[in-house]
Amino acid sequence: MGKIILTGDRPTGKLHLGHYVGSLRRRVELQNSGEFEKIFIMIADAQALTDNADNPEKIRQNIIEVALDYLSAGLDPEKVTIFIQSQVPELCELAFYYMNLVTVQRLQRNPTVKQEIQLRGFSDNEDEDQNKKGTPVGFFTYPISQASDITAFKATTVPVGVDQAPMIEQTREIVHKFNSVYGPTLVMPEMMLPENSVCCRLPGTDGKAKMSKSLGNCVYLSSTPKELKKAVNSMFTDPNHLQIEDPGTVEGNVVFTYLDAFCKPEHFAKYLPEYEDLEAMKAHYRRGGLGDGTCKKFLLNILEEMLQPMREIRHKYEQDIPGVYEILRKGSEKARAEAAKTLDEVRKAMRIDYFGDAALIEEHTKKYSAK
Repeated sequence: MGKIILTGDRPTGKLHLGHYVGSLRRRVELQNSGEFEKIFIMIADAQALTDNADNPEKIRQNIIEVALDYLSAGLDPEKVTIFIQSQVPELCELAFYYMNLVTVQRLQRNPTVKQEIQLRGFSDNEDEDQNKKGTPVGFFTYPISQASDITAFKATTVPVGVDQAPMIEQTREIVHKFNSVYGPTLVMPEMMLPENSVCCRLPGTDGKAKMSKSLGNCVYLSSTPKELKKAVNSMFTDPNHLQIEDPGTVEGNVVFTYLDAFCKPEHFAKYLPEYEDLEAMKAHYRRGGLGDGTCKKFLLNILEEMLQPMREIRHKYEQDIPGVYEILRKGSEKARAEAAKTLDEVRKAMRIDYFGDAALIEEHTKKYSAK
């Protein structure tokens, strides 16, 4: 069997540069590498509903936004299968069976689950804080749902950020447990981490650890030139770098963090020829004499060069929304067919394929006809 990828995003808003450097850019590279037999890209609407159950319209509206971002970034529906999670009901049945292989205590120990519960303001003890909502069961069992997503498509490779590593470990535990109990059936996945450590988590424009729509610190892939310029100009730099001649600090400086993520050697000859490379630029900033305005203008040119082609592709697809939905429909049908094969294998391994088990029917026929 060839190598297979499963990855995706929650449709809770437009995708931003954090998504792009964290996974989307890498997906396009992998798509074009020719190394993988199949690549499945999932729009995880069912998972998004686990903490947005009271606002399904938010998910409904953002599915098309995520699809447009995928296509504009270079994902090719001829090379990858883009599908909507809720349109593959087999995933729910797989998760239902896997729940019997995982304890509540194991889920409680999952560091990513703990972190996400805190991030969303849920309480893991309703008696502890009456002002917090309890954790929805669907959200709590997300690692099990993710295991069904991964195993349904026999994924051998799952590109993730470092923060998602415990989720993949949970999937591996489920695969090991299932195969130990029922026989070799499920494929053991491996995680693929970002090659550039900066890409593991790009900070928001305000220097906060994570981009968030609610904080207004995102740079979206669909940003207009005006929006992009405003975002770059607002970026957090070194608060002690008040004058151009003042020595500056690169560490924690959002502009330089973004340059680490997006700058290429050829950008200097094109936009800032007085520097040989990024290290030379950093050295000048550290000793003083390089202004934040120059740094931001350089970054703006780099991001504009990257995003302009995406805007053009996005605009083309925006003129054919029915066509985009057709891509999602076909992808979902293909994904469902793949998941159905795995579910059939799982049922047979668990020996719950009663109506297709001729030996079982024959056994019972003989048992009762002998009376």
